[in-house]
Amino acid sequence: MGKIVVFGAGGRAGRRVVAEAAGRGHEVTAVVRDPGKHGGLAREGVAVVAGDVTDAASVAAAAAGHDAAVQAAARMDVPSEEFYAAAARALVEGLSRAGVRRLVAIGIGSLLEVSPGIRLADTPGFPRDARAFSLGHGAELPVYEQSDLDWVVLAPPPVFLDEVAERTGRYRIGDGRVPEPAEGEPVFSFADLAVAVVDEAGGGAHHRAQVAVSS
Repeated sequence: MGKIVVFGAGGRAGRRVVAEAAGRGHEVTAVVRDPGKHGGLAREGVAVVAGDVTDAASVAAAAAGHDAAVQAAARMDVPSEEFYAAAARALVEGLSRAGVRRLVAIGIGSLLEVSPGIRLADTPGFPRDARAFSLGHGAELPVYEQSDLDWVVLAPPPVFLDEVAERTGRYRIGDGRVPEPAEGEPVFSFADLAVAVVDEAGGGAHHRAQVAVSS
């Protein structure tokens, strides 16, 4: 089994990624801003450490000796473009310093396309505030594209994910388009998003692209 460092380990997605990875026998470093607020992350195989995903030195220190990194961090108290661009730059520099090439980032479904060249966030009537946040989130993509990292951005459906559904272990990986809902399938869950993330962190079949992940 490998060693995975998870940035944003205290969030809704990050907590589940940590649990999924540890449950499979990976050694996990869970990076949060304040470990004192995230005692629930501690379990066998998990080291909880303080770190800042927007600081390259902090990223390098946390990632040293790991096989892959996961970017699940988010901030709502700063502009999205400022945060995601800074995080991407720090990850590129810090992971390179640490010798970690594989990066799996959790994206946002509103940046997937509904038709060639047209993202959901660009469609008429898309809420202005949500569009601004989405475009800010997308500031990470050109940073990754210009790097030497073996990265993939997994974009879940543009809906609120199910926070309480149990893990099924099933998911679909698409392309850069908003996925068509599978008939009869429930809303995609954070638990199954975590399965996809850990699969990609452990090797994965997708490289240097943003792809959809869904039920």
